[in-house]
Amino acid sequence: QVQLVESGGGLVQAGGSLRLSCTASRRTFSNYAVGWFRQAPGKEREFVATISGSGGRTYYADSVRGRFTISRDNAKNTVYLQMSSLKPEDTAIYYCAAGPTTSTTNEYNYWGQGTQVTVSS
Repeated sequence: QVQLVESGGGLVQAGGSLRLSCTASRRTFSNYAVGWFRQAPGKEREFVATISGSGGRTYYADSVRGRFTISRDNAKNTVYLQMSSLKPEDTAIYYCAAGPTTSTTNEYNYWGQGTQVTVSS
């Protein structure tokens, strides 16, 4: 069992930056790929970014590529999502998830509770 806790969300103006963190309870966190997803009001949850257990492979949604960066520090059991040049359409609840492999779909075993990101225009 892996428990995930997201943090770092908040209110930011368009063009600003935020860094989200996803901290895991399990020491073998490096065995898990981690994905970030988001869900805006009235919309389905969508893929944002994913990173392999070692951190050697990353993949991004087209909508965030070049603006967001996913990284991890396995010594701290934490995955980060650095978000820059934020747009109002980035407003959503952001979730992290852990699973056996990188995936752009909901194929993850464990999910956090989410953190709200609001970008004002």
